[in-house]
Amino acid sequence: MPARAGSATITPGGGGAMTAGRTVKSHPMLLVQQELLAALTAELEKLSPGAGARAAFESPKQASHGDLACTAAMQLAKPLKANPRQLGEQLRTALLSTPAFERWADALEIAGPGFINIRLKPAAKQQVVREVLEAGERFGHQQGNGQRLLVEFVSANPTGPLHVGHGRQGALGDAICNLYETQGWDVYREFYYNDAGVQIQTLTHSTQLRAKGFKPGDDCWPTDPENPASKGFYNGDYIQDIADDFLAKKTVKSDDREFTASGDVADVDSIRQFAVAYLRREQDLDLRAFQVRFDNYYLESSLYTSGRVEATVKKLQDAGKTYEQDGALWLRSTDYGDDKDRVMRKQDGTYTYFVPDVAYHIAKWERGFTKVVNIQGTDHHGTIARVRAGLQAAGVGIPQGYPDYVLHTMVRVMRGGQEVKISKRAGSYVTLRDLIEWTSKDAVRFFLLSRKPDTEYVFDIDLALAQNNDNPVYYVQYAHARIRSVLAAWAEKDGGDVKTLAGADLSPLTSEPAQALMLVLARYPAMLTSAAQDFAPHDVTFYLRELAAAYHSYYDAERILVDDDAVKRARLALVAACAQVLHNGLNVLGVSAPAKM
Repeated sequence: MPARAGSATITPGGGGAMTAGRTVKSHPMLLVQQELLAALTAELEKLSPGAGARAAFESPKQASHGDLACTAAMQLAKPLKANPRQLGEQLRTALLSTPAFERWADALEIAGPGFINIRLKPAAKQQVVREVLEAGERFGHQQGNGQRLLVEFVSANPTGPLHVGHGRQGALGDAICNLYETQGWDVYREFYYNDAGVQIQTLTHSTQLRAKGFKPGDDCWPTDPENPASKGFYNGDYIQDIADDFLAKKTVKSDDREFTASGDVADVDSIRQFAVAYLRREQDLDLRAFQVRFDNYYLESSLYTSGRVEATVKKLQDAGKTYEQDGALWLRSTDYGDDKDRVMRKQDGTYTYFVPDVAYHIAKWERGFTKVVNIQGTDHHGTIARVRAGLQAAGVGIPQGYPDYVLHTMVRVMRGGQEVKISKRAGSYVTLRDLIEWTSKDAVRFFLLSRKPDTEYVFDIDLALAQNNDNPVYYVQYAHARIRSVLAAWAEKDGGDVKTLAGADLSPLTSEPAQALMLVLARYPAMLTSAAQDFAPHDVTFYLRELAAAYHSYYDAERILVDDDAVKRARLALVAACAQVLHNGLNVLGVSAPAKM
């Protein structure tokens, strides 16, 4: 097997949009915008029954245009056969008379063909500071929705050290899990691997030859004599390490298995089991250094020993979705949108790769996971259609589009302007452990999450080590540490307690930099919701860089520890809220938020 590399809250959604038509949970988040949206919904209903579903706010492309924008007048103009600008004026007048807009809106302006630009009062923007400080680490989190999500990621076969591509999977999978946990999902992390395929045979024989004293370059090495179709043995130094420990009859224990070596070079089964356990332990060490954990390890071999593969094939045959041709068994996958039918069972009686995958996903469904996400390399793109076709053909009630896939490209590593291609440990590629040791866990996670998964990424070792604003993780962490330093200085000088800032009078926060920072803070919950829905943890990295920039601009514009106690407490409350959101966002990425740097 190839390595596999309820109700919703009304909130600003992807790109700043805020929409109606959803059930509102009891949630303290951004009550100002909820009140404004409710007023807009009511007025649109008065204009045209059913139009309330179109109620939405967007973030203007230019900050000078206002804080929120509404395009409803332009959307309704055609069905109502009205001039959009005149309709906008009518809607503006109606909104200005509502209690919510009287309380929170400073001005409503008509622009262009009917845009309504809304400028909020300072008091409206200030509410987010109190909400952040009251919610703390829960700011941006939704209540539990009772739904279960399984995310399968990393899923590397135990044939060698984890490479940087596995690292990208680890960062992506863990961050997506964290994102869904903020949205109220019950999330389960799973690692799936093959412990008995051709690659494992190659690993076994590579280890056996090393244990016998042979090495890469010897005449017996390039091709496996017991499996001529094999591409060759594994050449990394780690194979010698396994062989040495096998001969020493050591015991190795990983998260999902434990085995003691026999030390007998003729005992192929013992070599196989020891090598698998050894490399699973190595993977565990890598993942621990990366602070990635799993709830379960699922063996492909178990799908055969439990009879799940045979049962799945029978389901497909009984459903009339298979046929025999040229000595092989085929799936009618074209019935489900695939570009051609697929071989399930080859002439030699073995099953093709996607058959156990179909059985595995039926097992996921039967375990109660209504949503499943697979994080895999882009080389797995071809399996998506056939797996989904198999699941539909099996007729077990699985919905179309199950499972979801997030495909990622590989990672290139640069150092000193030169590409780094090999690791002595692995023999042919840069390992995840190399990357962590060269930089840090935080840098590796943040960098690998800073681009869309399906775009190629170049990891620059020198940039990851730089302590300047060009290094994005340093820039964000430094903003957090800078705030913590200010709060510590206040605590030392005045005996101040951050817990008391939630009750501070926020009315002094009227400057443009302060209001700009508050608007960025207010977008955090919506950003989380959008990033989860789109499987886009890179959105979190973009947001954190924007928030850090807004904080640095504010810090440069206004002194915080001023003599006026009321002004000082208001400004401290603002920056404390900023630190909290920076901390929360970094936590979603699995990156630390240091108090000192």
